[in-house]
Amino acid sequence: MNKVAVYRKESFNAAHKLFNPAWDDATNFKVFGKCSYTNFHGHNYDLIVKVTGVPDEITGYVIDLKELSDLVQREIIARFDHKNLNLDTVEFKTLNPTAENIAIVIYNLLRPHIPEHLDIKVKLFETERNYVKYPA
Repeated sequence: MNKVAVYRKESFNAAHKLFNPAWDDATNFKVFGKCSYTNFHGHNYDLIVKVTGVPDEITGYVIDLKELSDLVQREIIARFDHKNLNLDTVEFKTLNPTAENIAIVIYNLLRPHIPEHLDIKVKLFETERNYVKYPA
């Protein structure tokens, strides 16, 4: 089998704060630092979706990258871009919007829309130097 990996990069901007509502402000600050400030902060996220599989015999595609882009726009960008993740999204009403949790949520939103025979991975850059991958 000649498996090939294809990648699609998209970007979105979102605000969040990291905190545990069971903790006081001092404990939240000790664990999350400035990321726990009351008035939130934002990131310019870069998202890379990796899809791996055998190219189709007819099209030569692993997946049509235009269709993948449309999927990411519909399921991720429209949902999270220019939103406050804590306040404006269902996914993070009770889930701390760490980069790790955001990547897992993105994966879970995309997975049902990509054929099962294809593997997917999500790489989410929160900053130029900080990123997460899911699954690892």
